[in-house]
Amino acid sequence: MIKKTILTISILTLSYLSYKGLKRVNFNSNFEIGQRIDSLNNVIVFYNGGVDNVVQRNTKDGYNLGYEYQCVEFVKRYYFEYYNHKMPDSYGHAKSFFNKNIADGEINKKRNLIQFSNPSISKPKESDLIVMSSTIFNSYGHVAIVSKVTTNTIEIIQQNPGPYSSSRETFELTKTTNQKWKINNERILGWLRK
Repeated sequence: MIKKTILTISILTLSYLSYKGLKRVNFNSNFEIGQRIDSLNNVIVFYNGGVDNVVQRNTKDGYNLGYEYQCVEFVKRYYFEYYNHKMPDSYGHAKSFFNKNIADGEINKKRNLIQFSNPSISKPKESDLIVMSSTIFNSYGHVAIVSKVTTNTIEIIQQNPGPYSSSRETFELTKTTNQKWKINNERILGWLRK
């Protein structure tokens, strides 16, 4: 019985470590890590390969932008370059950008941005920062920037969506019965705005 338990734990541990290691590898030979793949308002999106790949910490003028070429690094670099915005708390994983204890339309002091919940009284706007929750395969969550808004959709631009995923993704946008705007994706916690 003890041997079976040890064997099971060993197999699970090896499987987990292999999975974590594979998330750092670039399986897409069409792109190189650090390659420019897209841009929004002249802020570049770089290819990262495996979602857990980390190159180095990026800083500008002593301000922490995050690890190249993670999703957090892109959105913070976008807000820094496009708005000259420095977040008071320059650290944290993607999902930590959204604080569930802040009411819809109130200021998120850690980010110095107005925070909206999904659904919200405020319709998403271009350049809003979208925050997504974690998943079983991604405990850090995800952040992106709204690149386009129509009557019933939003488009996001993102860095590090995975080796084969696009830098752009579109989600359905609806108005609820209580007149709130909802992005129809259960992972989207909300959005932040300058």
